[in-house]
Amino acid sequence: MIIIRETAKADLDNVKALWADGDVMKFVGFPDGLHQTDEQMMRWLDRICTARPLTNHYSIYEDSVYCGETFYKIDVAHKSASLDIKLFSFARGRGIATTALSYAIEKAFENGVEKVWVDPNPDNIKAVNLYERLGFVRRDFPAYFSEEAGGTSVYMELKK
Repeated sequence: MIIIRETAKADLDNVKALWADGDVMKFVGFPDGLHQTDEQMMRWLDRICTARPLTNHYSIYEDSVYCGETFYKIDVAHKSASLDIKLFSFARGRGIATTALSYAIEKAFENGVEKVWVDPNPDNIKAVNLYERLGFVRRDFPAYFSEEAGGTSVYMELKK
């Protein structure tokens, strides 16, 4: 059974281990993983908790085993939300990402957005394929994005 819940203090060691895994983090620019201290993780979680429900982070479990994370951040001005998902390699290809990302999409829509978007590395074919299966469509980066957007990623969106 897949359980998706708001990340809490009890999940931080799992999130920390996920981020430290180079295989998980290679497509977001950290091929050796992102290594954080316990203090940095607590500050990060405090920012997430303070920002809820406009930003939220979820921990994903299957049969009590931590598999990864999913996340959304709402841009109120543009009624959109960025999404992300990361899974350990053992959890990939089993439907967990589809379930978890669908959950995050639903929560973002419940909180007032009209579209959700992702910007995967184009070399991450499995992620691009996942987003396409969920109905995301490739588009040009919106004009309001910063100039560095689009350099190493592809913009994909899904409308409500």
